[in-house]
Amino acid sequence: MTAAADLTAAKAVIDAAGDLVEQATRHLAISSIDDHQVVAYDLAHAAAAVETGRAMLDYGARGDAEARLACAYIADAVAEIGAKVLGREGEWGISPAALDDTRDFLRAYRDPAFVASLAEEPGPRHLDPDFELVQDTFRRFAEDKLRPIAEHIHRQNADIPEEIIEGLAEMGGFGLSIPEEYGGYSMGGESEYIGMVVATEELSRGSLGAGGSLITRPEILTRALLAGGTEEQKREWLPKLATAEAMAAVAVTEPDYGSDVAGIKVTATRVNDGPDRDGWLINGVKTWCTFGARANVLMLLARTDPDRSKTHRGLSMFVVPKPVGDGHGFVFEQEGGGKMEGRPIDTIGYRGMHSYEIAFDGWFVEARNQVGLEAGLGKGFYYQMAGFENGRLQTAARAVGVMQAAYEAALQYAKDRVVFGQPIVDYQLTRAKLGRMAFMIQAGRQFAYQVARLMARGEGQLEASMVKAYVCKAAEWVTREAMQIHGGFGYAEEYDVSRYFVDARVLSIFEGADETLCLKVIARRLVDAAS
Repeated sequence: MTAAADLTAAKAVIDAAGDLVEQATRHLAISSIDDHQVVAYDLAHAAAAVETGRAMLDYGARGDAEARLACAYIADAVAEIGAKVLGREGEWGISPAALDDTRDFLRAYRDPAFVASLAEEPGPRHLDPDFELVQDTFRRFAEDKLRPIAEHIHRQNADIPEEIIEGLAEMGGFGLSIPEEYGGYSMGGESEYIGMVVATEELSRGSLGAGGSLITRPEILTRALLAGGTEEQKREWLPKLATAEAMAAVAVTEPDYGSDVAGIKVTATRVNDGPDRDGWLINGVKTWCTFGARANVLMLLARTDPDRSKTHRGLSMFVVPKPVGDGHGFVFEQEGGGKMEGRPIDTIGYRGMHSYEIAFDGWFVEARNQVGLEAGLGKGFYYQMAGFENGRLQTAARAVGVMQAAYEAALQYAKDRVVFGQPIVDYQLTRAKLGRMAFMIQAGRQFAYQVARLMARGEGQLEASMVKAYVCKAAEWVTREAMQIHGGFGYAEEYDVSRYFVDARVLSIFEGADETLCLKVIARRLVDAAS
């Protein structure tokens, strides 16, 4: 077949899968998501796969190699949707023959020989020249500065060296989402969103914990301040965030409240004991405060209205300055009796950032650091949502970076490793695994670019959840198989691929756990639209 004919057939196949998703969504809309969670979860992932496939159709139109990758991805994705449906057609509300017309296409482009032919064909990215420059700049930093230390940080659970933070600050890495008028480099529009996606991928390829996640530290607080901060607050904090004078951490999650943010218990109580004591006292415990020791400012969400019936309407946001702490735990005390204590939470991967449980006992915060002042009281939940609006897209970009690193490592090892008299890259099974990696990575990347363009227009919130859902699950498979290609050496810490595997596992957990994301966001919005 020609590339054009392939894409015509591919479009028909992805449209058939889209029709299936729409029919199943209408069926789910007449019942309860909570009563059909398994179907709703699988439906959310199916919808994400369809939208990813549509992004790949656009990519496939750019050339023959691109068309081959697009066809391979679409065939693979629709086959997986069929596997979700098989035996559950009644629960999905569809005909058992819903995907019958796709069989010839799937047969052609799931053919092992065809998939294997893509092993060394990852495809061009098709970035504009400006973004190619961004990619090259951050890739060189990742190669020269991050890769040499990434394994040490992982094995020793070490802190990120200050020279890494200083280097990224000099490159403007912390100011990518901060408007120029506040000392950053953002001019808004596509350049901001795609630039961040490209930079995040490249840094994550070098190190997820010490690179890809590091430059996202200021963004959440930045977007929250832009959404609700006073002009004085913006002018005080945004320039400091842009230059890394202030490194931020997020203190939102609590031991009993993760995705269910509206139920948080940490309180902020108004106090005015004189000119030096006009502010708030923070009490309670926050957990999973990533980068909480090194950060010298926390974006903290607390309950300012004791009436818990107001749920999210009783929450306000604070910028909480703090001293820089030790990566292995810290205790700070204020002159007025306030106390802040951080306990590190050791993790199997994603090291360097460190996560903490932080307990606040009467910790005083000045009134001027309550975001929005009087106008911001009770609006902290909405500012937090604005802060996290780009987090899911960035997490997808991080996943793509980790996958890219794993694919490159697996391909090189397969070329070098000789088994039964020939390099393992010559075996069809190895090549088919590498081929599937190639089209999954490119699919995630191209969908992320598309979502970035949507978000630049003020759209794409649902798609941002979808791209995270798809890419983060894909990263688990890619890194696992990259590790498997390495055989026993893949299980050894001396090879980077073992780090990629444990790092990838966190991606479906943070920035919205996969189950919550699928049930409470993707499936819910699909059903609401169908209703």
